Amino acid sequence: MSAERPSLPPVRLNSEAELARDALAAPLFVRAVRLARWAGPDTRVGAGGELAEAQLPAAAEHLDLPADEDGAAYASEAWRLAVDTGLLDVTDPEEGADESTDGETEGTVTTGENLALLTGGSPQDVLSIWLDGLDAVHADATAPVLDDFADLVGEDGSIDFDALDWDPEAEAEFLDGVLGNLYLLTLADNGAGEGPVPLPALAASMIVPDDMGEPTDDILEQVSEAMMRLDDQFRLLEPIGIVEYHPVDEALLVEEGEAADASAAGADDEDVTRYGMVKLTPLGLYGIRARMLEAGVDAPAVGDLAGKGADALLDGITHYPESAARAEVKLWLAEYGAGSAVSAAAELLAAARGADEGAPLRRLHCQQALALAGPSAEPAVRAVLGDPELGGLARVWLAERGAADVPAPPEAMIFWLAIDTIAAQLDADGELDELQGLIEGLSAQHSGFFDEVWRVDHPATADVLEAMGRLHSDKKAAKDARKAAFKARSRAGG
Repeated sequence: MSAERPSLPPVRLNSEAELARDALAAPLFVRAVRLARWAGPDTRVGAGGELAEAQLPAAAEHLDLPADEDGAAYASEAWRLAVDTGLLDVTDPEEGADESTDGETEGTVTTGENLALLTGGSPQDVLSIWLDGLDAVHADATAPVLDDFADLVGEDGSIDFDALDWDPEAEAEFLDGVLGNLYLLTLADNGAGEGPVPLPALAASMIVPDDMGEPTDDILEQVSEAMMRLDDQFRLLEPIGIVEYHPVDEALLVEEGEAADASAAGADDEDVTRYGMVKLTPLGLYGIRARMLEAGVDAPAVGDLAGKGADALLDGITHYPESAARAEVKLWLAEYGAGSAVSAAAELLAAARGADEGAPLRRLHCQQALALAGPSAEPAVRAVLGDPELGGLARVWLAERGAADVPAPPEAMIFWLAIDTIAAQLDADGELDELQGLIEGLSAQHSGFFDEVWRVDHPATADVLEAMGRLHSDKKAAKDARKAAFKARSRAGG
């Protein structure tokens, strides 16, 4: 059609200040910040920047974590995030440096410059640091699971990466695909995406072919394996704040032949929540969109067009859902200010002109945008009453507000507006019933409509009449429309 559709619908993001507060409250980020402030001159780090194993208990205690393996693992995870996000700067040990008592050479750690930005920087600074953290956690989530690392180490000390059977690009692509599907489901029209998504459905969206009716046993097994992989990955991603995750019931993970927990007795196998439920948070929407934009995906957000020209606005909202289009227009008008409605309306009307394929839909969106501009836009609207392309919509706008002294439109303008309106609705791909109602309503308003309308000097006249011939429920009217379309094409030399 007239405009290239964005690959994704527009997202409504929270303000940067709200998102920054969410980022600072993400559990893993909170731990990373606390460890960054805890680290000092006596903190010991290994050659890879990891916190020395002997200091993990103290780090876990500082984070109020249990004094066990899990507590040490969580502390190590938070330390890695602090290093990856620049909250800490680690200097590798110098060559020939003395070894510690455990036989490891040690590096040094100092406060990173990003730590100060969390309190003294802007919301954008906080979000930029958090996005670095999201990238790091995403990388961890796609890393291979090593059941026995010793099996991968050869006699010469080298690591046999081929034995991992791990493709980092494929793993990252799979998780990004899942997060992209979750993003799209979250943006579903009519609020359908507001609730959590069952993990089996999310896994199936990546595995089951679109044209497959009943999944085969092999496909179902792949879905099950993907679910288990996603369960581990979402458990890792939740602490960085991008999802709310209800994990898979542990009783379902029991290996065949092992005894299930007594609490699983009588559990409802039909309860979908037992198989995992996941929901993107507002911060998650922001984070996933940022990753998609970096990957070159067209992922618009409401507010992207504020401050741009009216032509960019009307083209940009071409295929936005109605609620998102209204929100975008309100933000665009707000950029002009309350006292500049006339200037804003004049720019909108100027951008709506044109004989190109997308012009009818631009004029429709212009009319809808003017409805939000308020009555103070009237001078700009009256200024185009004599314009052959804009005079019709100007009269509609004035009539809807009960304005006085609105001149009656000439007959040619009435027919031109009818063609333009239907062309816009055809381009908008609206509901079929609504389109049929519009077609039948407009044609019924004028006796001998099809005897006259084929003469309208509009680029879409023949196409509109052909569509009316297909969609009109009255057989005679449909036939008249097809005859009129033939006349219009002959008149245009086509």
